[in-house]
Amino acid sequence: MTTATKNILHKLETLPESMVNEVEDFIDFLKAKHSKNLYKSETENKKIVEEPKSLYGAAKGTILYVSDDFNEPINL
Repeated sequence: MTTATKNILHKLETLPESMVNEVEDFIDFLKAKHSKNLYKSETENKKIVEEPKSLYGAAKGTILYVSDDFNEPINL
């Protein structure tokens, strides 16, 4: 048994019963909280997504024809 565990047990022995129940609830809360984080981190590690590659220049060569008046203002 570790020193920390011994200290916790000693402190629990000196607490009133109502506070011991509160400590027990807190321990249950911590266990639930950390089990969710453990599950979450395991599933996040499995879902590693690569960053999308840059699309810069992806359409190069696909435009076959540009009108001669492309840069002229549109007259309505």
